[in-house]
Amino acid sequence: MKHHDQVADAFGTTAAAYLTSTVHATGADLQTLADAVSATPDAAVLDLGCGAGHASFAVAPHVRDVVAYDLAAPMLATVEAAARERGLANVRTQQGPAERLPFDTATFDWVVSRMSAHHWHDMRAALAEVRRVLKPGGRVLMIDIAGNDHPLLDTYLQAAEVLRDASHVRDYRADEWLAMFREAGFDAQVHSRWRLPIDFDTWVERIRTPADSVAGIRALWAHAPDEVRTYYAVQPDGSFEHDALLIDAH
Repeated sequence: MKHHDQVADAFGTTAAAYLTSTVHATGADLQTLADAVSATPDAAVLDLGCGAGHASFAVAPHVRDVVAYDLAAPMLATVEAAARERGLANVRTQQGPAERLPFDTATFDWVVSRMSAHHWHDMRAALAEVRRVLKPGGRVLMIDIAGNDHPLLDTYLQAAEVLRDASHVRDYRADEWLAMFREAGFDAQVHSRWRLPIDFDTWVERIRTPADSVAGIRALWAHAPDEVRTYYAVQPDGSFEHDALLIDAH
């Protein structure tokens, strides 16, 4: 199975779980998105890799138009239904990969993305497309799990992620993000960083991680060096904390 198909399959069967996921449905970062776009009420916003639509729902009351864009059709159906329930008539959906956006050049005032980019097959191609569809003077707000600057800590994070979800590509470090944005023609900075607590059982159940992979993650944490277990605050039940960041680019 090709990677794009793997991503669509993984998230197509779990859309409802992501709509109700506390980690995805809540967080101060959603308010940050809403506050940022609220100064541009006539704006068009692209929510890139929208998942169950939480970023779209956060910004929609403050702007003219939101396109919720995702690879998985069932996710988009979930977004459409949830938008109707919320009375958000300015949210529409479009299916496709991040690397090939079916929009005209200079279409959007904002591109936002939340907890999606670690699944993208070709980040540089995706950011080039973001640059293309963004209007002059437009802004990008990119939220994702952050890789770690220390190779040991980063290795364990990436290993746990790909065991949990075979469609995972990479949690990028802040310096990697800034370099890739610069290559795409952006001026970018880290807006904020925070710790994100993860309940292990919910984390693996949401994506339907196979039992042997769940056991593998538990073994990974159990045998990790003390520095790793301490940094990620690994608990006896496998729950842990990792880092998230928000990149602001224009």
